[in-house]
Amino acid sequence: MEKEVEFEDHFINRSNWIRAAVLGANDGILSVGSIAIGVAAAGSSRENLLLATLAGLVAGVFAMAAGEYVSVSSQADIEEADLKREAKELEEMPELEMRELAKIYQKRGLTEELSMQVAQQLHDHDALGAHARDELGINEIMKAKPFEAAFASGASFVVGGVLPLLVCIFLPLEHMMYYQYGFTTIFLVILGYLSARGGGSHIMNSILRVLIWGTLAMIAAAFTGYLFGVNVG
Repeated sequence: MEKEVEFEDHFINRSNWIRAAVLGANDGILSVGSIAIGVAAAGSSRENLLLATLAGLVAGVFAMAAGEYVSVSSQADIEEADLKREAKELEEMPELEMRELAKIYQKRGLTEELSMQVAQQLHDHDALGAHARDELGINEIMKAKPFEAAFASGASFVVGGVLPLLVCIFLPLEHMMYYQYGFTTIFLVILGYLSARGGGSHIMNSILRVLIWGTLAMIAAAFTGYLFGVNVG
């Protein structure tokens, strides 16, 4: 008896939610951590520090989720418009569209005869699906999913943003800026490692990416706090 073929679980299958989750967590850690660093550099009291970081966390989660939803929804609208146009073309000139599909397969290495056979069979099975996949590059894996992206970004922002907030709550106010920088760096290293493991990418490259940009953001926040800060405690 022939063994049933099982489809492999590729890293690309997770690309949508991993991208949104990493973006949200990275933004949560950096946004809230940078706010805390800037406020601490300005010489504020713990109450003002906690208020600023909590406000940054609350505002950030809604901004991140809304921004992700709007962005991915725009992509989904473009995909929908292309699919409608393709469906209309298939209805009006199916033979021309089938030859167009066959040309795509020829460019990928099939002979003219075989490419026509493949295009014919795919048209008979699901013409719009074939054109969406091979002409437009739209498939179930890469298809825009606004709600999924918004939830992943918002939830991961909360997880990332809570970490520097906990540092503000439990560690001494004195030298808070340095505590925040140290712990935020650790959080970013962990995030880089987890995102690399989840996406199958090079671990050190992933860690360096988040560290370099994270360090620049924290330096900018600290400089702003020093430049404009006054003791309001």
